[in-house]
Amino acid sequence: MLNNAAEGNVMIDETAKRRGVMLVFCAPSGAGKTTITRQLLEKDNQISLSVSATTRPARPGEDEGVHYFFKSVEGFKHMIADDELLEWAEVYGNYYGTPRQPVEDALSSGHDVLFDIDWQGARQLREKAGDDVVSIFVLPPSSAELERRLRDRGQDEDDVIMKRMAKAGAEISHWAEFDYVLINDDLDRCLASVEHIIGAERLKRDRQQQLPTFVKKLLTE
Repeated sequence: MLNNAAEGNVMIDETAKRRGVMLVFCAPSGAGKTTITRQLLEKDNQISLSVSATTRPARPGEDEGVHYFFKSVEGFKHMIADDELLEWAEVYGNYYGTPRQPVEDALSSGHDVLFDIDWQGARQLREKAGDDVVSIFVLPPSSAELERRLRDRGQDEDDVIMKRMAKAGAEISHWAEFDYVLINDDLDRCLASVEHIIGAERLKRDRQQQLPTFVKKLLTE
């Protein structure tokens, strides 16, 4: 018999853990992804940034397990062979990839993991992790605005900016592969949209691990 929860007969265990979410952000350089993800990490203590493994040497100030997991080339290739990586790529002679186990540990404990990767890495994650992945692509409001933002940073020469603009077109062509696509014409509004997406994804039925037990108790007490 279904009892009235208001009478206190059935209670939700507030300590029950949901399954975490893999939050994948992609965008062309200058679209505002870095600003959005940085603010998100500062505001939400349930989200942590994924730590990659790499074969490049550690730089001054970089700590093992905090900035990267530093591996030998042989060790990294063993990780590939043993399917210990969710995604990986070779960039300018060095290997980079996402170790599977730390991510799985975080998701199982109810924490979300944020990934700042390109569309190729996002595709690999979807193939390996399926429904755990929530992918968001951030678009600039226009090509002209994207170029203005790149120039306003004052970091690159004209030829580098033109290369970034050309690369942006190639990246944007993959927008339809993502679950959500946001136009960053207003940073605060875009960040609010991201927070709404995360809130809704956390409440999906399959991530509420306590629900089967709760409903069974609800129907039998």
